[in-house]
Amino acid sequence: MKKEFPVYDICKFSYAQEQDVIIKSLAPYLKAMRKLHFPHRHDFYHIILFTSGAGTHAIDFETFTIAPFHVYFMAPGQVHGWDFEGEVDGYVINFSADFFKSFLYDSQYLEQFPFFSGNVHYSETEISQADHSTAIEIMEKAVLEAEGQGRFKVDLLRVLLLQFFILIAKSDRYSLALDNKGNRNNTVLRNFEKLIEQNYKHQRLPKFYAELLCITPSHLNAICKEFLGASAGDIIRNRIVLEAKRMLINLDFTVTEIAYNLNFEDNSYFCKFFKNQAGVSPETFRRRI
Repeated sequence: MKKEFPVYDICKFSYAQEQDVIIKSLAPYLKAMRKLHFPHRHDFYHIILFTSGAGTHAIDFETFTIAPFHVYFMAPGQVHGWDFEGEVDGYVINFSADFFKSFLYDSQYLEQFPFFSGNVHYSETEISQADHSTAIEIMEKAVLEAEGQGRFKVDLLRVLLLQFFILIAKSDRYSLALDNKGNRNNTVLRNFEKLIEQNYKHQRLPKFYAELLCITPSHLNAICKEFLGASAGDIIRNRIVLEAKRMLINLDFTVTEIAYNLNFEDNSYFCKFFKNQAGVSPETFRRRI
């Protein structure tokens, strides 16, 4: 298998080569990172708040319009790239998956925030005008703290980031998802999505996941349709197609290699599967991208 397109770890972005968090003003950050390959993935959480500029930002093949006070959230593994129009500025936040683990009693605390789910539907939001000044105040404090060497620097950064996440989560954009957090069926759905992430290359039948969740396949299917408007089988297949798309944009991969990586028996079966789900053949998708 040939090398996949770039997956950057947080050390690539760190002058000290050992940081678990990086918070900077966006314009100088972009200038320093001009040699990055696009599109690419990160193995850390990546957040951008724009305060000026225009253009587009693509996350997992969904294209968003860049505008002031729009925020973009990327979970580890997601593919993204951007196309700026003129000069842009704002703030960028990078932090590793382990950054909050020693700080929070609940190791799954961040999972309550929809924008960290890896679901591209929740990857972008606009900060309300009433919260503009609060968001800027938090980010300015975070940038200054990140540049300093104070004794409690790391803990203060954690507190400031949590304030920022909570500010965003309180918006109407995420209210329904948060209201459903305590719902048992929503918990089942979140666990289903985690299991898919771990097993989608080898397990494609809802029955396998239903057994792990201790429910019947029909119950799992009903939950998926209630919350996502799609069957359990569709959700599994969508995850496979997403990974195929992520790999197709790397021209070092042949379609046959992608089929093999995703555990398809042969290339023709993979091409038929992809076309049924995406509406075009893998080769056509690659040419369009």
